[in-house]
Amino acid sequence: MTLPFNRVNFITLAVANLDRARGYYEALGWQLESANDLVAFYDMRGAKFALFTLEGLAKETGRDVAELRTGAMTLAQNQPDPAGVDAAYAHALACGATPVRPPFETAWGGYSSYVADPDGHVWEYAYNPFDPLDAEGRIA
Repeated sequence: MTLPFNRVNFITLAVANLDRARGYYEALGWQLESANDLVAFYDMRGAKFALFTLEGLAKETGRDVAELRTGAMTLAQNQPDPAGVDAAYAHALACGATPVRPPFETAWGGYSSYVADPDGHVWEYAYNPFDPLDAEGRIA
């Protein structure tokens, strides 16, 4: 059997309050595709992003709500240049994000910043000169 190439098709974040989380992500500009009382889905041009209530995801996975909060990770959104990082960081704060680390020049030659969404999920807005973006914002 040949395994498919490495990829992520779906990113799902567990949230304490679906309405609050939807309000934040939709203020950022994410376009709602569909939703119900437990989950909201957003299209990412070939992948999906979802917000799932903590209780709903706990039931779905068979894990306790407390266990769902133990995975440390970040989600990153690359920008075409440092000015894009500054703009994305400011926009996220205006939409209700909590600042984690303001934009800074990295030791490896990039430019980065970090915010947390209303549920504490950490997002990085970064410029990476070694991974330029195409016209659609994908790593070229």
